[in-house]
Amino acid sequence: MMEYRFEITETLSRQIAVQSASEEEAYRRIKALYRKELVVLDSSDFIDVEFTCIKDSVPEELPRVSFDKITPFFRSSDHAFTLLHGDCIELLKQFDFKFDMIFADPPYFLSNGGISVQSGKVVCVDKGEWDKGGTPEYMDSFNRAWISECREKLKNNGTIWVSGTYHNIFSIAHILTEFGFKILNVVTWAKTNPPPNITCRYLTHSTEFIIWARKLPKVPHCYNYEVMKLVNGGKQMTDVWQLPAIARWEKACGKHPTQKPLSVLSRIVLASTHSGAWILDPFTGSSTTGIAANLLGRRFLGIDKEEEYLILSRNRKKEIEARDSFAQFRKKIKDIALLEEKTLLSVQEDDIPHYDLPF
Repeated sequence: MMEYRFEITETLSRQIAVQSASEEEAYRRIKALYRKELVVLDSSDFIDVEFTCIKDSVPEELPRVSFDKITPFFRSSDHAFTLLHGDCIELLKQFDFKFDMIFADPPYFLSNGGISVQSGKVVCVDKGEWDKGGTPEYMDSFNRAWISECREKLKNNGTIWVSGTYHNIFSIAHILTEFGFKILNVVTWAKTNPPPNITCRYLTHSTEFIIWARKLPKVPHCYNYEVMKLVNGGKQMTDVWQLPAIARWEKACGKHPTQKPLSVLSRIVLASTHSGAWILDPFTGSSTTGIAANLLGRRFLGIDKEEEYLILSRNRKKEIEARDSFAQFRKKIKDIALLEEKTLLSVQEDDIPHYDLPF
């Protein structure tokens, strides 16, 4: 019995009209559209296929890209939770990997010396240099840069969730559309326990918005419809989620000024991924995304510029590594507890597959 190797070459073709001042400019525009995957050829563009039997010696090994300069800040023993220290815009350029889903909670640029209420105390809302705002033009430029890099790291059937308030969400929605994303929903997270309005001059801010968008308009995405229907009492899940703000037990390892609750991130992970999926959070903060991912049998990469928050993230991962702690966390999250009760969620921590990042 002989072994034969074949090279299969498919030919796809489509005509695209581009308006430009010159042929040279038209070439630049169509190439840019193709590189950004705003023009994607599919099976409907099929022309021909060619099969070539390769009889010669095995071809030389393709050149490898070196990832020596990327050293994880932390990687868990189960290889399901990895952290990188640095600017996500720069780090994402340095490796080639595709994620199933991205959750991003970018800076809102609200640290302007104002005040708020936390745990019954008046506090300053300055969160750090990373949240100090600039002009609307700067915000657009920043959002355009990180969304562009994230798009390159998202699978063609992948989705992105972006959390924000009215301060930044309109900029994000515009830029997602600009890059060819299809916005699926804008979820309103209605907090059941919002902080009070101490000025009494306007309505209490009790909501945040979470945009859910898929990478390509015509490529189907993952949506676990039946799971979402089940956790919503047998009714179709709506785009208004009434969930509490972060609970005290979620801050046992410390707190981040914009930490999201596990109830919100668990629902996002359940809605849009399958077990074993790769999830990226480019502004990981305290890594609620990663904790929710691991509790549900998904894999996670988080990036942050602030070392203190990466230490907090590492400690939170270690907190759930004990089997008893892992189980207790799952019982405290309503959606997960309900699915476990109905024996529809059997993933255990040991079932999480090994990580497969290129560094």
